[in-house]
Amino acid sequence: MSMLTPPGMGGQYRITGDKYPRMRPPRRRGRLVAVVVASAAALGLIGWGTLQLVDVFGGGGDKYTASGSTTACRARTEAAPAARVHALPAPGRITVNVYNATKRPGLAKSTADELRKRGFKIGDVGNASGQYDKKVKGAGILLGSAAAQDTSLRVLGTQLAGAEARADIRKGTDVDLVIGDAFKGLSQPAAAKRALTALTAPEPTASPKKGC
Repeated sequence: MSMLTPPGMGGQYRITGDKYPRMRPPRRRGRLVAVVVASAAALGLIGWGTLQLVDVFGGGGDKYTASGSTTACRARTEAAPAARVHALPAPGRITVNVYNATKRPGLAKSTADELRKRGFKIGDVGNASGQYDKKVKGAGILLGSAAAQDTSLRVLGTQLAGAEARADIRKGTDVDLVIGDAFKGLSQPAAAKRALTALTAPEPTASPKKGC
């Protein structure tokens, strides 16, 4: 056994020549793998953060704003009031009293006859009372109760353009047409029908704002 042979090794590890046995412990591969995984994770986080910054400063935030705006616009549109149809009485359910406040004779009767042809019920026909006789300068005055302002008088108003509607104190549901000096006749049947159709048509819903 050579003098360079460590004790206890016998001749199994006899050193010959210029080669010596390596006594270093084996490499720890587990630690190397952990380092590689940690590095990859760090690089991934850095890359993700960079993309987020680019998205924010490069206009990516507009997507969120646009989406939020669309949602808000949809909410405003859905919240718009629904179309409404006016609950107005048909001409056949309206009784009209026709009074002549002018110096021209026969206007009350001829006007009443024309309204009857258009489906209205006719009540009293004659000269206007002293309150209105020779005192109505316009085409006419429509008189009725406060409740008739948005119902019967609106329907009757489609037959005489330019007539003034007024509310008075009365308990009945009938209405008055007081013919004035500027009266030249009722509206043409076609024009009156169009006005009545427009009056009972549903109102359009609110349109969305341009910013939507």
